[in-house]
Amino acid sequence: MKLNELRDNDGARNKFKRVGRGIGSGKGKTSGRGVKGQKARTGVSLNGFEGGQLPIYRRLPKRGFVNPFRKEYAPINIGTIDAAIESGRLPAGQAIDEAALEAAGLVRTGAKIAGVRLLARGEIKRAVTIAVAGASAAAIAAVEAAGGSVTVLAPAKEEAPAA
Repeated sequence: MKLNELRDNDGARNKFKRVGRGIGSGKGKTSGRGVKGQKARTGVSLNGFEGGQLPIYRRLPKRGFVNPFRKEYAPINIGTIDAAIESGRLPAGQAIDEAALEAAGLVRTGAKIAGVRLLARGEIKRAVTIAVAGASAAAIAAVEAAGGSVTVLAPAKEEAPAA
């Protein structure tokens, strides 16, 4: 097998049907668009148009509220941390913070992520010190029951510009 011998499987691609090439082709004259009118022309955008009736997106009421300042957290479970320590992806004796979790590939943080939130799924068998932006009460209790500790970091305050 050579690169110049690669081909699609038979029938994988349909041949383009040329339109407007005579009545014998079956797609001549109007090219399958019917006769006249807006939809026979190019550049037609009729999505959501219901023949002049009030469209459904305007008949239905608006509901709810989207908070533009909502904080998103990257979740991680205590069972995942325990498995990562067992496999050697996280250091067993050292404190575990958000940078260590990201370096180990366990969470992904970015511009929209406000930090890491520790959740209680799974179990942890060793004493670890964890510093994260948020943690559930059950996760804190589980880590402390194993002899470890959880530090919940205060969110960084954004300074208002001086007027």
